Amino acid sequence: MIASAFLTSPAAMGQRLVRAKDKIHQAGIPFRIPEREELPGRLGAVLDAIYAAFSEGWADTGGTDVARRDLAEEALYLGQLVAQLLPDEPEALGLVALMLHVEARRPARRNASGEYVPLAEQNMEYWNTDMIQVAEALLLRASALGAISRYQLEGALQSAHVHRRRAGQSNWAAVVQIYDALLELSGSPVVAINRALALAEVDGPTVGLASLETLTGDKRLTEYQPFWAARAELLARTGACADARHAYGVAIGLERDPAVRRFLQQRQAALAGA
Repeated sequence: MIASAFLTSPAAMGQRLVRAKDKIHQAGIPFRIPEREELPGRLGAVLDAIYAAFSEGWADTGGTDVARRDLAEEALYLGQLVAQLLPDEPEALGLVALMLHVEARRPARRNASGEYVPLAEQNMEYWNTDMIQVAEALLLRASALGAISRYQLEGALQSAHVHRRRAGQSNWAAVVQIYDALLELSGSPVVAINRALALAEVDGPTVGLASLETLTGDKRLTEYQPFWAARAELLARTGACADARHAYGVAIGLERDPAVRRFLQQRQAALAGA
């Protein structure tokens, strides 16, 4: 679970954890609760760990895996606890807003038959309105503190999906602008993948695919399912059906969730006659 959250293999992550434990042991670093004045200096690493845990828990599309569901709930609780301890830290508020926006859509991620439903096809009436309202209020509080950073921007991206619910149409141009800022800030390949998909909605799939292709040399994405699923989708939309079927095949092989795997197989099968 930890390895996939950090775009690395289980073996490599295991080695990193062993090295970290050895370093702590050799340095004689004690396990203790930090003083309140020490908290801001440790905030970034803590928020990253909480979000990694939440992302792994949220990967269980239908919430049927008890361990993962508990992981997502615990991560959300920890995020809220950090925000309570540090109410003037905009990034803590931004992370909680991000997680609430994402969690609010959980009821819509499966249909009545238990099949996976992608975001663009979800019934927005199933989104949790109370969670969304709290998330929006947290983003407003964070923006008033005058320091914009990663989790606020990611929360703003999730908030942009709520615009579709209110206005009845997507605002992809604004989404691309947020991704531009987030990519400049983080340099994350995951952000770049999602930016390419958003760019395709604004400028067309050829432009989106060209942006995505710039990531093909990143070895971290070799076994990252969303990269291959995004590539398959954009290839299919540009008419490159044979390449799209291959990319879908890789994504299917990497996917652990049976419902998502069936969804990808359906997309792949739809290209069979093309």
